[in-house]
Amino acid sequence: MTDQPRISRRARTTLAVTLAAGMLAPVTLAATPAAAATPTVRCTSGKAGLAAKLSTDITAALKGRRSTTAIALYDRTTKTSCTMRSTSTYDSASVVKATVLATLLWDNKKHNRYLTQREINLATAMITKSDNNATTSLWKQLGVTKVKAFLKAAGMTHTVPGSGGYWGLTQITAQDELRLLTLLTARNSVLSDNARAYELGLMRKVISSQRWGTPAGAPSGVTVQVKNGWLPRATHGWRVHSIGAFTGKGHDYGITVLTQDNKTMNDGINTIQAVARAIHKDLNPAAVARATVAPPATPQEAVPAVPEAPAVPMLTATARS
Repeated sequence: MTDQPRISRRARTTLAVTLAAGMLAPVTLAATPAAAATPTVRCTSGKAGLAAKLSTDITAALKGRRSTTAIALYDRTTKTSCTMRSTSTYDSASVVKATVLATLLWDNKKHNRYLTQREINLATAMITKSDNNATTSLWKQLGVTKVKAFLKAAGMTHTVPGSGGYWGLTQITAQDELRLLTLLTARNSVLSDNARAYELGLMRKVISSQRWGTPAGAPSGVTVQVKNGWLPRATHGWRVHSIGAFTGKGHDYGITVLTQDNKTMNDGINTIQAVARAIHKDLNPAAVARATVAPPATPQEAVPAVPEAPAVPMLTATARS
């Protein structure tokens, strides 16, 4: 005699099938998430009152938005930093292209060689137009081993390269993306001055239709260097990211904003731009903001399909980066 309830033979059979199915494949819930709870924005600054203002204004910019957002900011001029979910991982989409180019330049420096004309053409297309075929060519040329070696040298310790050639599924964090921006905008032992100038030069030449995101609200006259990425998947909706470095005329700061759980691409863009406007305004209270690029009506590029879930028959979706 036991205390366990009796189960009919039919019920036992149904339960066994259900358990077996559960062991073979995880259940994926693709429902639209509820509005993400906004964690605390933590800021510090060498300028009195600035940290509190940034924390308050960034929090207000995120209020009511459905995006799950990660932020990292550093301003050298005022020694100001802000973070929120800065070590949470996100699918990189095309933001990883800035890391691909940095890896190429770092590897060339190690071997004391210049970029070939082919590499120049690929790098230019990859950064300025976010060309995916160019990225795939450079990713294959470098190999994941070299990418990992660069990440280690750069101190981007939470970034994990995508496997199987899926560079757009590299796992990134806001903290590591900000780390890359800080390497690009100050002298260091990882990237040479020529390498830094070359990559920033391409990020300044990103085509106009892809200059949305962190540049929104930037002061007129500041030099803007930007790289964006966007990718929809069955779970967590659209990933929409933007990293930007803002230099010249007394400005020297970097902003990283990563988002997911967006219903549309423009939802992600709007979240990023709300955060960016708050940051630029607080860092430059007396400056006149430059005109903001309107969000695109539709994404401008298609990327190879990406796997939607492991341990189930391969599902793909038309993706954008």
